[in-house]
Amino acid sequence: MAWAMRLAGWIVLLLALGVVAARAGEAARWVQYDADGAAEARLATDAPQCPSLTINGRAVAMTERAPPDRDFALRLCAAVLPAGAKTIATPGGRLPVPATTPGTIVVIGDTGCRVLGPSIQDCNDPKAWPFAAVARRAAGLQPDLVIHVGDYLYRETPCPPGLSRCAGTPWGDNWPTWDADFFRPAGPLLAAAPFVFVRGNHETCARAGAGWLRLLGPERKDQMSPCVAHLPPYAVNAGMLDLVVVDAAEAADTGANPALTSIYAADAAAVARLARGRSWLVMHRPLRGVVRLATGAVVGGNDTMLPTLGANLPASVELLLSGHIHAFEIIDYDGEAPPQLIAGNGGDLLDAAPEDLAGIVVGGVKIARGMALPGFGFLEMSRNATGWRIVAYDVSGKRLRQCQLAERRIACQKT
Repeated sequence: MAWAMRLAGWIVLLLALGVVAARAGEAARWVQYDADGAAEARLATDAPQCPSLTINGRAVAMTERAPPDRDFALRLCAAVLPAGAKTIATPGGRLPVPATTPGTIVVIGDTGCRVLGPSIQDCNDPKAWPFAAVARRAAGLQPDLVIHVGDYLYRETPCPPGLSRCAGTPWGDNWPTWDADFFRPAGPLLAAAPFVFVRGNHETCARAGAGWLRLLGPERKDQMSPCVAHLPPYAVNAGMLDLVVVDAAEAADTGANPALTSIYAADAAAVARLARGRSWLVMHRPLRGVVRLATGAVVGGNDTMLPTLGANLPASVELLLSGHIHAFEIIDYDGEAPPQLIAGNGGDLLDAAPEDLAGIVVGGVKIARGMALPGFGFLEMSRNATGWRIVAYDVSGKRLRQCQLAERRIACQKT
């Protein structure tokens, strides 16, 4: 009897250890660019300490970016990647290797599933919330770089009892919600290429800013407590192209706050310094996007940034890249303003916009040529001999439009 009891005890212990082993591991791993323009590997894990990366066959220690807490029960680890890395792996698997000169860039944005008061998307229907399919299709293009133009977390209030559209969903600024709204569906794309993560208006300090700063923020130092409301612009070099990233999360579209004027004036000066050669200005809110309201009125333009950043763009900025408006838009303006691409159709409830945008005046500038396409999807941008080829895809991977960016102008054709 005694040996049987000891055997039973060992079995219980082994089973317990098995449960622990099954639970221990990596919840997410990815590579992103930080505010110094360097590539950084990050890992969310429930391991008791940060593991080492294997880079080109050698072990490189990861450091703790953020410890577990009540809302984020996972440890966040990070390590800056050396230039020239050929292979990168965590204990759980391989990581994408940064390209010196990215040839193919995927652009996605506004990807989460909306659960906010009475506005509730069907998060349990992949057709109603297709971000996972968008991520799979985009990963299949084998991009060298992914730019997410902001707005990741949309599950902000509890799902009403008995409502199947959002039954079982987490909500709030915590790991279960970030995992459900972004990391889990984005998995194939995170494995495919490094990211540039842009802060959206859903990532302000009043919403999911603390989680964004912890998980995806570009600064290496702790900026989660207290939550930092605005980050200065920074540049990521992509070969012969600089991506200049601006934090436009707080820049209200209407009713501009005078207190922000000095902030975006300083950002305009920083952009002028950072955009040294050919550059794209990447920020969540477009300077002069267009949307049709429920009343039928067509409006656009960002009142906060137009008087400062919008009025002082250097000639080296050849493209504006944004989200915020939940549609695909491509806009060429009259005069010297660089063209605008909007890729806010990654998963959240879609916005309406006129299909033909030509002739609309936005922020005091007339649109010479422009279009908006309905439906969910993403953009692919491929470097070629004269500039960049732009392809708009729908959620099934069908090409909707093909365009060419060259000399601060975009010309499009139907596919």
